[in-house]
Amino acid sequence: MSNINIYMVRHGETYFNFLHRFQGWSDAPLTKKGIGHGLNAGERLANVHFDAAYSSDLTRAIHTAQYVLSNNQSDSPLTPSLLPDFREQFFGSFEGVITTSVMQNLGAIKHEDFANFSELVTQYGMPDAMNTVKAADPFNFAEDNTEFWQRIDHGFDTLRQQHQAGQNILLVSHGTAIRAITEKYTQNNYAQESVKNGAVTRLTLSPNQVDVVSYNDDQTIF
Repeated sequence: MSNINIYMVRHGETYFNFLHRFQGWSDAPLTKKGIGHGLNAGERLANVHFDAAYSSDLTRAIHTAQYVLSNNQSDSPLTPSLLPDFREQFFGSFEGVITTSVMQNLGAIKHEDFANFSELVTQYGMPDAMNTVKAADPFNFAEDNTEFWQRIDHGFDTLRQQHQAGQNILLVSHGTAIRAITEKYTQNNYAQESVKNGAVTRLTLSPNQVDVVSYNDDQTIF
């Protein structure tokens, strides 16, 4: 039995990415390079017919999806529908804060030093990393692993309800979200590798399972 095929793309580079700032639910526009990431992903996916296209409701994902679809040559939708469930993790009071400062706070919780979020994820895994963000937030405002997965699971259930086996879906989302999904549904250590802007991660969605076909691919012409 065939499954729903999801082509999950990370948004293009934003000014917060360029400035090394945490960027969960905060919105920063795409840089010129980030626009190129979207267009390049669209070129590599140009021959894939998408039965539907979605993005999170954050502007950087919406715009990236529009750039991807602008290069599609296979009678796909012209604009994405919005699925807020596939937003980035919410970083609470760390939103927009420079990475080195955030990592000092997270390191204080773990009594260790981390140069970046990837080091924390590599050592402890994504669920623990998300919970550490919540624990370090002085306002207790950030999203933890349970809260994150409540909406992601709801998002996958929405796709299951809306689509049939064999259909191809474009879904533009965010780096930490893609890493968390990949870590949960594969035995490989993919999530230790940061997701590149514009990279494609392929998933298949069945009634009871998510499977990872490929991860963080910014080279393949599909």
